[in-house]
Amino acid sequence: MISVKPFTPLSKLPNFDPVTFPVLGVDGHLPAVELMHLQPGALRRRFLAPPAWTPEIVAEPRFTQRQMRQAAVLIPIVERECPTVLLTQRTHHLSNHAGQIAFPGGKVDDTDADAIMAALREAEEEVGLAADFIQVLGTLPLYTTGSAFNITPVVALITPGFKLEPNTGEVADVFEVPLDFLMNPAHHHRHTLTAEGLRRDWFSMPYQDAQTERFIWGATAGMLRNFYRFLIA
Repeated sequence: MISVKPFTPLSKLPNFDPVTFPVLGVDGHLPAVELMHLQPGALRRRFLAPPAWTPEIVAEPRFTQRQMRQAAVLIPIVERECPTVLLTQRTHHLSNHAGQIAFPGGKVDDTDADAIMAALREAEEEVGLAADFIQVLGTLPLYTTGSAFNITPVVALITPGFKLEPNTGEVADVFEVPLDFLMNPAHHHRHTLTAEGLRRDWFSMPYQDAQTERFIWGATAGMLRNFYRFLIA
């Protein structure tokens, strides 16, 4: 077990609200991934012959001394005319990342053959997404959260026609966000906060979904930012 100086997670800081927290900057100067490169065929080719690239975010500051745990999430890209990413909003009573927007996923169990199988299992358990509709393209580098999870992001194409059955104990809502919105840095907001002697930096990607703002931030936004770096490389 490593030695970690205790500090408070961002979401539990007094009066901290990620939705209203000031934006330090927006990355509109960076190029967006063109829609043609977000189509299923282009994504398959990218994973078959990946470029040399470096993830922008590898690890968040640790705030717990508990042993690292392996986890996996599914980044489900729905094959619509304009591809979308399927996301969930977690229920507010969960012990980790309560109420936040997330990918389907969770801990890797001893019964899982690998992280990919864990992501597929969790997607079916959380939202009822059957494996028959999922084509795994590959994985992104590990993303380590402050809550001591080593997360393997598993990128997959999702064939339309699926029927979702969210687990209401874990998932408050399921929705889709256009992939081209998420892969445009003009929508990537930068934030920073120094508290308890530690600087915390993070991204947010607020998306207006009809009358509802989907405030994507934290680890989910961090993994999407790495996905952007992978596609733009």
